[in-house]
Amino acid sequence: MNSTKLIRNLFCSRQKEIDLYATQAEAIQNRIFHKLIEHSSATEWGRKYTYTQIKKYADFQHVPIQTYEDAKGYIDRMRHGEKDVLCPGKVIWYAKSSGTTNDKSKFIPVSPEGLKNIHYRGGIDAVALYLRENPESRFFSGKGLILGGSHSPNYNVKDSLVGDLSAILIQNINPLVNLIRVPSKEIALLSEFEEKVERIAETTIHKNVTNLSGVPSWMLAVIKRILEKTGAKHLNEVWPNLEVFFHGGVCFTPYREQYKQLIPSDKMHYMETYNASEGFFGLQSDLHDPAMTLMIDYDVFYEFIPMDELDSPKPNVVPLWGIEVGKNYAMLISTSCGLWRYMLGDTVRFTQKDPYKFIISGRTKHFINAFGEELMVDNAEKGLARACQETGAQVLEYSAAPVFMDANAKCRHQWLIEFSVMPDSIERFRHILDTALQEINSDYEAKRHKDITLQELEIIVARPGLFHDWLKQKGKLGGQHKVPRLSNNREYIEEMLKLN
Repeated sequence: MNSTKLIRNLFCSRQKEIDLYATQAEAIQNRIFHKLIEHSSATEWGRKYTYTQIKKYADFQHVPIQTYEDAKGYIDRMRHGEKDVLCPGKVIWYAKSSGTTNDKSKFIPVSPEGLKNIHYRGGIDAVALYLRENPESRFFSGKGLILGGSHSPNYNVKDSLVGDLSAILIQNINPLVNLIRVPSKEIALLSEFEEKVERIAETTIHKNVTNLSGVPSWMLAVIKRILEKTGAKHLNEVWPNLEVFFHGGVCFTPYREQYKQLIPSDKMHYMETYNASEGFFGLQSDLHDPAMTLMIDYDVFYEFIPMDELDSPKPNVVPLWGIEVGKNYAMLISTSCGLWRYMLGDTVRFTQKDPYKFIISGRTKHFINAFGEELMVDNAEKGLARACQETGAQVLEYSAAPVFMDANAKCRHQWLIEFSVMPDSIERFRHILDTALQEINSDYEAKRHKDITLQELEIIVARPGLFHDWLKQKGKLGGQHKVPRLSNNREYIEEMLKLN
C-alpha cells in the first residue's frame, strides 16, 4: 500500500492557499505587513520608529534600510540576553552565516515565530508542492536524508546557541519528523564535516532513502563517499526508491549533469528552494520551470531596490506589487525575527506576476563591474552551461575576477575553474564562454567590442580539490558555506591561485 497517497490529502488545503498567490498577492503581503508592524510595535525598534503610527505601507518609508553592519549593535545586545530589542521577547537561537566566505560571521536572530512561520513552513510547503507535481510519489515510504551543519554555545547566555540554520532546524524539529529522517541527530550535528560524511555514509547505506535535502556541493561529497563504500556506480543502486533532491544555497547549474550521471533514473526529480539564514523565500512550484514562486504568506514582507539605484542615497524602493518583470532588484526583507528593511545581499529578477515567480540573478556584492560590464552570476551560469554543452565539459566549482591591467596594459576577466570532466579543448571552451557572455549581456558585449576595453577572458584550470582546500583553510567546510562565484576585486582569487 502506498502510504503517500493517504498522507498527501493532509497537504490539499495548503496547496489551495498557495493557489491564492495568483489573485491576492498584494492583499496577502499587506496582511503580513500589518501583522509584523503590530507584533513589534512595543519593541525598542518599534518605539524608536513609531510603529503604532504606521497605518499603511507609505508610512513605513521613514524606517531606514539596514545592512547587517547597521543591525549588528542591536543583534549583539540580543545575543547577550536583552529582550524586546528588534522583536518581542528573548531570542535564544542565532543562525551563523558568512553570507560570503570572508572571515567575519553574521549572527541572524531566529525567533520562535520565525522558526515556525518562516523556516518550517518552507519545509512543509516544499513537500506540499512536490507531491502536487509528482502524483505517483512514494515519498513517505522511506526516509529523508537531511544534510545539516552544527551549533555551539552563544556567549555565556544560558540555553542560547549559535549555528548553521540547518542545525537549528534539526535541533528543534518535531520529534515525529525524526521517524522519517536520517542520519541521527547526533551525527547530523557533528561539527567536523569530513567525520560527518563518513558517519552518514556508514549509517544510511542500508536505509530506504527516498529524498535528499541540502546544499548540492556538500551533498555531492556524501554521495561520492557512499558510492566508494558500496562499490556501486550509481546512487539508485544503493537507494532504488530515491525520487527527489530538495536543493538550495548555491546555483544547481554546475552540478546538474554530475547528479544526472550519479543518479541516472527517470524517477529522479530536482526541486530548488530559496532558504537562507534570514528566512525561507522561494520554492520551485513547477519542476519544468527553473523560476521559483515567491512565498508571500510567511512572516516576511518584501521590498525591492532596482540594481541601477543601489548606490543612490535615496533609491526608489518598491513593494512586491511595484516590481517590473525582467528587471534586476536587490531584495529587502522585514521579518518576525527582527530584521527590518534588511538588505539580504541577493539580487533577483522576476519572470512573471500572478503568481510572482523569480530567479536569483546574483549577489549585490558578487558581480564584476570593473569596466562597466555588469556581469551577474546568472550571466555566468548561462555562459558556462553553453560552453559545457558544446565541449562535453562539466564544471565542479569556479570563481572569476577582473585583471585590471597586466604588463601589456591589457584588461580581462580571469576564470579559475575546477572541472569534473575536462572540455575537449580549453581554448574552444574559453571562446564559447566569452561569446555566450557577449550574447547574454549587452554591457559585456560593448566592453569587448574590438578588444578595446576588455580582452577575451582567460581560463586557469584549477587542480582537483582546490576549492575544497580553500574552504577548509578558512574553516568553511559544510553547512551553507559557498565559493564566491564573481568578485569585483582579486582578494579571493589571489588566495586560491596561491593554493593552485
